[in-house]
Amino acid sequence: MTDKELIDPIMNKARAAQKQFESYTQEQVDAVVAAVSWAGYSNAETLAQLAFDHSGLGNYADKVTKVKRKTMGTMMDLKSAKSVGVIEVDEARGVTTIAKPMGVIAALLPSTNASATPINNAMITLKGRNAVVLAPHPKGEPACAEYVKLARQALADLGAPEDLVQYLSLKGKDKYEGKARASALMAECDYALITAGPANVDLGYRSGTPTHGVGVGNAPVIIDESADLESAIPKIVASKTFDNATSCSSENALVILDSRYDETLAALQAHGGYLTNPAEKASLQQAMWPNGNISRNIVAKTAATIADEASLGDTAAQAKFFIVEEEGTGADYPFSGEKLSVVLTVYRVENFDQAVDTVNSILDFMGKGHSCGIHTTNQANVDQLAMAAPVSTVLVNQPHCYNNGGGFDNGLDFTLSMGAGTWGKNDSCENLTYKHFLNFTYLARQIPEHVPTEEELWGDLASK
Repeated sequence: MTDKELIDPIMNKARAAQKQFESYTQEQVDAVVAAVSWAGYSNAETLAQLAFDHSGLGNYADKVTKVKRKTMGTMMDLKSAKSVGVIEVDEARGVTTIAKPMGVIAALLPSTNASATPINNAMITLKGRNAVVLAPHPKGEPACAEYVKLARQALADLGAPEDLVQYLSLKGKDKYEGKARASALMAECDYALITAGPANVDLGYRSGTPTHGVGVGNAPVIIDESADLESAIPKIVASKTFDNATSCSSENALVILDSRYDETLAALQAHGGYLTNPAEKASLQQAMWPNGNISRNIVAKTAATIADEASLGDTAAQAKFFIVEEEGTGADYPFSGEKLSVVLTVYRVENFDQAVDTVNSILDFMGKGHSCGIHTTNQANVDQLAMAAPVSTVLVNQPHCYNNGGGFDNGLDFTLSMGAGTWGKNDSCENLTYKHFLNFTYLARQIPEHVPTEEELWGDLASK
């Protein structure tokens, strides 16, 4: 069967379902979103187990937490949001904003978050009266397929079109067959959402279909002189080790001011970190990048597995995570890049200006546009970092992987898809949510004319 023969029936059903869905009221749409989200949330354990069993990435307990936390947070964001018909009336400007659907959305999903991402993507696309075709990484297909089954039953129970949520298998004889099928799907849909690696994002951009891509993570986080380490270190460790660092928002490097360096390293070790010596660092590097690319035997694995792969010994195998001291950045210093593993790189810097320069150097190598963070009580340092860093998000005194995609204690939208702006070759600098899957019509009425004077616009220039 050709890709076209496989995709056309799915697209035809999606378009028919979306056409029916387009006439739904806001109340009906919200009922649909509640149904598909509850289908995931209430089956978090089953979906997490499938994701873990078939991907071998992360751990079951944290995947359950991720499904429940992300789904609950996203539902909180969506519950009272307007997405149907007139959503805003600006009387002063005479402009009425009308929200309309995009159509059929294709969503490419990663293996690292195989249980949480399908639910989130379905919620934010259906909120805009779109249909969605989920295309999971082959390792994540069983979890995605189960969620689609649950969501479709929830839709049927509601009397809504089941074909609003479907999935397309990307399994093939090799990865190239799967990528060709993904490209064919994106070429046929109205909009694509790609929460996957740079190669898949590039496929979306080359498909000819408008596409939301996500950026590469590699979050560097500063520890300055004023940081409250008793608060910061538990947050960093919990975030770094959550789901064995499957999140692209996990702290990848700490940039530590000299005056707090020894104290910070001691605290990290007290919380389960294992500080590698130069020989162990070399062994770990060889195990992690045996051919220049990150090893699948390392990504999102336990510290014990990594210790075994790198022959680090029994003491290291008992650790929660590994600490690697580094000085440089770039291709010759692979620990300065994204690791998706329980390996934390640390840098020692003399002053805050050097800390900001180091953050930017890390991001220039990998992760530009995504995010960074700081632990501090110095507002001037927060402001300096925020102004200087080429990122979409700067987190202050927060666990990065928990809060970068939205938190109950910050104002960011909950998401599993984060844009990195033009820095990361994306079209958005935001956490992607339902707003990104709406078309808008702006109804403009006449208002009293106001033509400004030259002096109002150009001031003294107009009198010269």
